Amino acid sequence: MSTKNIQMVDVRGQYLNIKEEIDKGIQEVIDSCAFINGPKVKEFQANLESYLDVKHVIPCANGTDALQIALMALDLKVGDEVIVPAFTYVATAEVIALLGLTPVMVDVDLDTFNVTADIIKSALTGKTKVVVPVHLFGQVTGEMDEIMQLAKEHNFYVIEDNAQAIGANYAHDNGNISKSGTIGHIGSTSFYPSKNLGCYGDGGALYTNDEALAKMLRKIANHGQAKKYHHDVIGCNSRLDAIQAAILDVKLKRLDQYCDARETAASYYDNQLKDIEGINIPKRESKSTHVFHQYTLRETTGRRDELKEYLKEKGVPSMVYYPVPLYKQEAFKHYAPNIKLEATEQLCKEVISLPIHTEMNHEMQDVIIEVVKSFYE
Repeated sequence: MSTKNIQMVDVRGQYLNIKEEIDKGIQEVIDSCAFINGPKVKEFQANLESYLDVKHVIPCANGTDALQIALMALDLKVGDEVIVPAFTYVATAEVIALLGLTPVMVDVDLDTFNVTADIIKSALTGKTKVVVPVHLFGQVTGEMDEIMQLAKEHNFYVIEDNAQAIGANYAHDNGNISKSGTIGHIGSTSFYPSKNLGCYGDGGALYTNDEALAKMLRKIANHGQAKKYHHDVIGCNSRLDAIQAAILDVKLKRLDQYCDARETAASYYDNQLKDIEGINIPKRESKSTHVFHQYTLRETTGRRDELKEYLKEKGVPSMVYYPVPLYKQEAFKHYAPNIKLEATEQLCKEVISLPIHTEMNHEMQDVIIEVVKSFYE
């Protein structure tokens, strides 16, 4: 098989398999001319609430807006501290800074890429008001029970950044199962096209089981109003349009199938790559399923960039998520001028993600695997 058909994510291939339903849904919106807050948005909202087993879903314009609206709903003050992993996409910390809050950047576990309760506990101060665990690459932060207990003891909110893990399940210590993003006070997600549940433009959502928070989130996302032209708080304009909702509703019915396909591909990679000296395959959290938004290896011989270039030469795409710690980014240096987080800095030098998506097959993976193996021969 040629490498020319290998992509990091195959949005087009997935679309072609559900084209009839997608096109029908889009056409129904166009025929109705109900583009904003129409029936399709309400239908998708209800279906996502049912899927997540959560009381309230608040659709919005994108994942970054979701994080910002979540913070805006918590009555925070300038200078309040929000704990966030330094090994994450910039949006998680960006919204904290935009609101005049203080991002407190912490390390992650070297193997799971997620924060731990002990890491959070060591960063708590009297100014800590929020913690944002990021369920990175597709699995829930493994110590969510412990983090929620810390939240009770120290009186802070938990906002789950669930942009990469929608569909994952978390097993609580008491035996109950929760969907990712429904454990904290607020969950947020992105429907960017490459996400496991992705639309064909921008989109996002918040979810919560708290009635009062849900009312505030809806209000903020709608110019601060619950009643038209009566603005109770400062808000923003953040809506999921009906065409994107129609697309997402078609895909939502297949989300578990999509997650299973990614997990199958990841397991195949694991079995073929686990014995290569110089590569660490992804470690799975014991209390979470993994939906593999990314399949991320650690290259431990100091040749990550060489491997990436070699893959490129052979026609195999790869990505580095993320090459620079947040606290070393120019925009954030003044928040943490003297810190060095060992695991974060090591991961930024080691991580490399291989192609993984719902349309992947073993023939395609075999080509990728052989290229990786040949690098180490």
